Amino acid sequence: MGRNTRKRRTPLATKAIAASAALALGGGGLIWANFYASAHESNNQMWGGNTTKAATAQVATISCPDVGQKLTNVPQAARQGVATEVANLDKQITEAYNRLASTRQAQTNDPSFVQNAIVGPLKEKRAATIDRIRIDIQRVGGQFDSSLSQLAACTTQNANQTTAGGQNNGQNGGQNNAGQQQNGGQNNNGGQQQGNNGGQGGDGPSAADFVDITKVAPNVQAKPNKTANASTGTFVTRCGVNANQNHNSDNVIVAPGVTNGAHHVHDYVGNQKVNAFSSNQTFLQGGTSCQNKNDLSAYYWPVIRLQDGTQEKDANADGGGKDKNVGKILVAQQAQIKYVGNPTSKVVAMPQFLRIITGDAKAFVNGPANANAHWSCTGFENKVQLTTQYPICPAGSKVVRTFAFQSCWDGKNIDSANHRTHVAFADPASGACPAGFKAIPQLTMRLVYNVPQPVIQNGQVKNAYAVDGFPEELHKPITDHDDFISVTNGGLANTIANCINTGQRCQ
Repeated sequence: MGRNTRKRRTPLATKAIAASAALALGGGGLIWANFYASAHESNNQMWGGNTTKAATAQVATISCPDVGQKLTNVPQAARQGVATEVANLDKQITEAYNRLASTRQAQTNDPSFVQNAIVGPLKEKRAATIDRIRIDIQRVGGQFDSSLSQLAACTTQNANQTTAGGQNNGQNGGQNNAGQQQNGGQNNNGGQQQGNNGGQGGDGPSAADFVDITKVAPNVQAKPNKTANASTGTFVTRCGVNANQNHNSDNVIVAPGVTNGAHHVHDYVGNQKVNAFSSNQTFLQGGTSCQNKNDLSAYYWPVIRLQDGTQEKDANADGGGKDKNVGKILVAQQAQIKYVGNPTSKVVAMPQFLRIITGDAKAFVNGPANANAHWSCTGFENKVQLTTQYPICPAGSKVVRTFAFQSCWDGKNIDSANHRTHVAFADPASGACPAGFKAIPQLTMRLVYNVPQPVIQNGQVKNAYAVDGFPEELHKPITDHDDFISVTNGGLANTIANCINTGQRCQ
């Protein structure tokens, strides 16, 4: 989906992403900028090393246009079938990327191998799937945008090319490449693996995905001024940190009925029965990890893993090792879930079963239009927030992930075909919702982790940590995201709205 002009990020997100290198979407996929001037130009601006780009660039990943985000007008009767086909598109990309990662020698021997054996067949599979989407929509009387048929073709990205990285949030010279270092990162045995994209499994993150937060210029902007009609209260719900390891790699919002639809693992708090086959009815019987037993909402986000050579229990499972998500899953030390108000108006209660996704799990190939997660360190949160790099925190400081969800609702729909257009961000300058949208309590989340400090040596990262993701996204920090389904009992939704509208501090 292209940028929705009705949706605006927080000032922080707008500034953070604007500071990244520009991306453009073309008919064939992503247009990649190249920060290098020559085949052997050294790059020592950030890490103090002297890494050089190989003369023959190696394909690092596959970039496919995101069909799902462009499906803005799908009849309700066709949505389940369309969702299944969109999940098939994701599966096809994952399978193609896995083939890409496992055939490096063949690629070296035959320059046309990637196009003939991977990208070409992928286009054919995608074309057939997009046509099935057309049939699903037209079968129930809907209109199919014929331009979507042009999105079957995918492109490739070389290891020395860059995406949404570039200068990040005031950091001088920071680059966020698919695989900046020539020799890659660590393999599962702790040795070096030439020609990969960094990370324990050779699929990221790379050294360039990390930055010493003490060297990043402050970038946090002031919030909009409150008006006389502002809703100034807060409501905190305490739902734990998923210490019981309630995990799966489904995605009931985007891929209902599809096992492993996310291709990465989520932490779940709140509702305890959330999987691909959950429904509004089963949510009401799901139980909750929240102290307030009327809060049956589902709060879930991709896990963080420490890539120190440790094998997690899902090392050979879907969502885990099979999808290139490797390393020990880290449990957050804190998970604060808080609803806040609007600086210009009162809020209306969230409707039952409202779904919101904030951020974009595919932002590395989609571009930053929907990226909306931030990384920082305790002691730095009011000064520095990162979007395209992971922070290296100083001793005694902990890694922090924060999310501020869309806080404007169209007043009618609890979901939309692309899971985005029924909600919107408030204006970053004024805080007002777009015309036709109503302010709702804004869900904010703050996750704190005790992460061993990564070390950059000779252009490589040791003890890296990374967010789970689709394998072709190479574990980039810009792909972080958060999911929410509002489910309440006992009038809790109205209680939250009333608390916020009357300026109280509730929990």
